Amino acid sequence: MRGKIEQLLEQIKQLEDELRHELNQQRHTIGFKIKGRKVEFEASVRAAHKKLKTGLWRWFFGVRPINIITLPIIYAMIIPLLLIDILVTFYQWTCFPVYGIKRVRRSDYIVLDRHKLGFLNFFEKLHCAYCGYGNGVVGYIREVLARTEQYFCPIKHARTVLGSHQRYRDFIEYGDAEDYHQRLKEYRRQLS
Repeated sequence: MRGKIEQLLEQIKQLEDELRHELNQQRHTIGFKIKGRKVEFEASVRAAHKKLKTGLWRWFFGVRPINIITLPIIYAMIIPLLLIDILVTFYQWTCFPVYGIKRVRRSDYIVLDRHKLGFLNFFEKLHCAYCGYGNGVVGYIREVLARTEQYFCPIKHARTVLGSHQRYRDFIEYGDAEDYHQRLKEYRRQLS
């Protein structure tokens, strides 16, 4: 049984690699390159973006009133997001070295680059920055917690878990006690 599951997981990894390759190829057709952390558009693309930009007044009067009314509620979420970002960063910087767990690079998850898109106005860029930060923080936290789970309890649940992190699929099956402590050492070694 384990052999078939490992085979399927390997196929999934290969398909994910192929998907990443295809997504990288798509960049060339859109007309941008990534140099380090900087995104560079071709001049023709920058000009086309500028023409497609919606002015602030036209954008503002095109927004549904309910969107403006709910804006304070949405943007108030920045406070708990910032707080949990700080706390999780403190947690991994203090605890991960104790257990020999490699730290998660926050910058791999929190990417703020949409503000460089010339077809977005100020408010659209602000929305994109907020969403990029919020989803980046959630991804960052998820990876910190996934590494914590791999260190302390790399065992799957009895019931199916929706939206589990990528490390979860390699965890030990629920109830599979064979060589548990030996395998736990191997899971921990993988984290260093």
